[in-house]
Amino acid sequence: MVKKGVLAWAYGRVQGVGFRYSTQRKARELGLCGHARNLDDGSVEVLVWGDCGQVDSLISWLKAGGPCRARVDRVLTEPHQPQKEPRRFSIH
Repeated sequence: MVKKGVLAWAYGRVQGVGFRYSTQRKARELGLCGHARNLDDGSVEVLVWGDCGQVDSLISWLKAGGPCRARVDRVLTEPHQPQKEPRRFSIH
């Protein structure tokens, strides 16, 4: 299994709507590790690590709008190689 990491930033109405918790649930369903955290600018940062296909699935889910109460206007991504592989998906 080939693993990869992606750091993503979701913009729109993504805070106060359960976005991080829904992202955590989806990531765990896909067997992914990483984290989701609110940023001061109103966006949510998502670090995701795991199987390439599953990582792509989560990023596609984010770009499609994520959870139903959210409004995702855009998602920016960049490859990311964590210094230490995360062992679970957490919320900060």
